[in-house]
Amino acid sequence: MSTAELSIIDEVESAIRLGSAEKGLETARRVTDLFLSSAGSFDDAQIALFDDVLERLIGTIELRAIADIGARVALAEISAQLAPIAQAPPSVIRRLANNDEIRIAGPVLQESARLDDGELLKIASSKGEPHLLAVAGRWWLKEIVTDALLARRYPSVSRRLAANPGARVSGNGFAVIVGQAESDPELAVSVGVRVDLPSDLRRQLLRTATDIVRTRLLSRAPPDLFDEIRSSIAAVTVGVEREMSGVRDFEGAKRAIANLKAAGQLTEATLLGFARQRRYEEAVAALAALSGSTVEVIRPLMQSLREDGLLVPCKAAQLSWETAAAVLESRFATGAMKPADLARAQGHYARMTPENARRTLRFWQVRAS
Repeated sequence: MSTAELSIIDEVESAIRLGSAEKGLETARRVTDLFLSSAGSFDDAQIALFDDVLERLIGTIELRAIADIGARVALAEISAQLAPIAQAPPSVIRRLANNDEIRIAGPVLQESARLDDGELLKIASSKGEPHLLAVAGRWWLKEIVTDALLARRYPSVSRRLAANPGARVSGNGFAVIVGQAESDPELAVSVGVRVDLPSDLRRQLLRTATDIVRTRLLSRAPPDLFDEIRSSIAAVTVGVEREMSGVRDFEGAKRAIANLKAAGQLTEATLLGFARQRRYEEAVAALAALSGSTVEVIRPLMQSLREDGLLVPCKAAQLSWETAAAVLESRFATGAMKPADLARAQGHYARMTPENARRTLRFWQVRAS
């Protein structure tokens, strides 16, 4: 132990024994400065020494801080100085983080790597909105912590988490945020452009969003989300809901279609009936059988917001445009396609040949196998 360290310890003991507020503040600043001057070179024993010394000093200062603004300012300064230090004394950091004064707790809550998930969970469940806001701004948060923060239902905390790309959010957490976003345009935009937002929740968000929010979402969408958001907006604008994420039982449909085919009853008219009745699984399985493909190839085409892919198996099966149009519209739970979109698809369908469609479908089949 160096002479300087021994001198500081003696000074701490004297400050605590005398109980002088001014002496305690001065000593705390000196100890902090000494630690910061060589923070990266201390071993565990030296860090533990500073931890003990500073925590004792801060304990005495906290007693004065309730009525002494100078003491609160000093603690806030120490918090700001120690927050970015990876080797900061851990007990001191925890003590600062649990201080009820956000100016003191905030810097370490937002930045200190010394706070583990357990400590952050404790803060999330016991402290108020300002403390939770500070935690929500940390550069990296695990789902267990964001779940705890979101459980408190503070809109401001949800907004900060949504805007924080380093905050990992669970599916349940995103559901909470999307629910709040129905009445919070700022939150709707922030969460809507997150690449990790599940697609079904993004569609739910867009269904309830105002036109202004939808426009803002498009203007802020990253390139890899732009097409998805634009297409989803187009779908909800005409009052339809896509069958893209539901859990489907295609095994029963496959067996039913196989039985119809074996009995010679699988025809274009059968598929047209399934499509018009919005019997999604049967329509997928019937189109697969009539086009000589598989459900595994047809289903992604039905899920796509684009029409051109689904026209390929329709043409390969040499379906009439009436049936092909019904298949296109069976992608939606309710509603219908815009007339302009149907007209564009019909023109594309007319230019397509069965031979090219079958060739493309075989290529897709090989790729999917």
